[in-house]
Amino acid sequence: MRPHKPADDGGEDMFRHRLENIINRRHELVRLADVIDWDRFDEAFGPNYGDKGRPALPTRLMVGLNILKYMEGLSDPEVCARWVENPYYQFFCGEVFFQHEAPFDRSSMTRWRQRLGEEKLTELIKESLATATRTGALRVQDTRRVTVDTTVQPKNIAFPTDAKLVYSSIVRLGALCRRHGVKLRQSYVRVGKTALIMAQRYAHAKQFKRHRKQVKFLQVRLGRIIRDIRRKTAGNAALEEVFADELGMAIQLRLQKKRQEGRKLYSLHAPETECIGKGKAHKPYEFGCKVSVTTTNARAPGGMFVLHTKALHGNPYDGHTLRGVIEELTNWIGVPPERTYVDKGYVGHDAPNPRSVYRSGQKRGVHGQIKKELRRRSAVEPVIGHLKEEHRLNRNLLKGQQGDCINAVLAAAGHNFKRIAQWLKDLLRLILQTICGSFKALQT
Repeated sequence: MRPHKPADDGGEDMFRHRLENIINRRHELVRLADVIDWDRFDEAFGPNYGDKGRPALPTRLMVGLNILKYMEGLSDPEVCARWVENPYYQFFCGEVFFQHEAPFDRSSMTRWRQRLGEEKLTELIKESLATATRTGALRVQDTRRVTVDTTVQPKNIAFPTDAKLVYSSIVRLGALCRRHGVKLRQSYVRVGKTALIMAQRYAHAKQFKRHRKQVKFLQVRLGRIIRDIRRKTAGNAALEEVFADELGMAIQLRLQKKRQEGRKLYSLHAPETECIGKGKAHKPYEFGCKVSVTTTNARAPGGMFVLHTKALHGNPYDGHTLRGVIEELTNWIGVPPERTYVDKGYVGHDAPNPRSVYRSGQKRGVHGQIKKELRRRSAVEPVIGHLKEEHRLNRNLLKGQQGDCINAVLAAAGHNFKRIAQWLKDLLRLILQTICGSFKALQT
């Protein structure tokens, strides 16, 4: 059923306190809540709900919780715990009276994100840009010159090694067999753990011949389990369907090579994980998915804003992603960017208007104002750093490819709303300083 809005008749309650009576109206979260167009989210997310069943939680509550989560870089349990004890969080989420208990469960946030998906949640980024424009933190001309770059959004997995992956597959298959009553001849969990420990020790000591012997031992035991499961589930269509995915990943682990061409498996609980080479000395490659980030080229009055972000699966070449990014950005802001600045990784790009794209190190047509703006291309790097360190882009805990897309979108929205809140705070401080200065001048 569609979400309902909290009723407010303007009256008092003998047993509860109105939030507007206990908060500072000049607080940045209060001012931010006043300038956001909350009705926009009701209109955008309404078609995702039916007309029957239990009423859903208020849209403003769920949107506010996710904005606060990514503004402050919190987890779902942390933002729910703070919501109960912080009156500013409750006011931001649309509550009228102070609540001593949360009217929702933390799993409600997960189900809400999965219900909407990436396409609907982009409304948060669009509203953040619209709010920034209304408050003066972002000017329309700032969106005409943009910088595009890509980064890696790491997945929440351990560093993958052959020994760990094979042993994990042995453990998972054994647990699945116990759950469905399939009795194995031997589980190999005990001897497999010993082999895993020895393989790690030999690798650390650079005794790679012994290390490969222990990995081979694990692979042989995994093969025995696979054949045993196949024999005991043959002819049972229900069990074959239950074991299909796990057996498929186990077989792929046994067959994949170190320098194999094509897709490899790096995690059993997150099989969508990809290995992306970055060429950095301290981190030659990362495990996750590629994310495109588009920011303003010049610093807007409120700071550097993220205009567009998108998770890109399949480890695409940077240049082949530029057309889709520019077209989607154009759809969001209404007009195509006049100039787009990229790094050297975008050689051979497929932009809709190639002559409006300028690469780092390019000599053709680079002079005057364009030369100055091209030098500012590197300003996108601190924005990516803030997204990773402060807005949960550094390690994605959401599940699946949809979780990758959702986390990237919400991280960008959280960054933008934090910039707006800081802009409102600084603007209020400037106004108060001006008033105080004028008052002292009158006194003298």
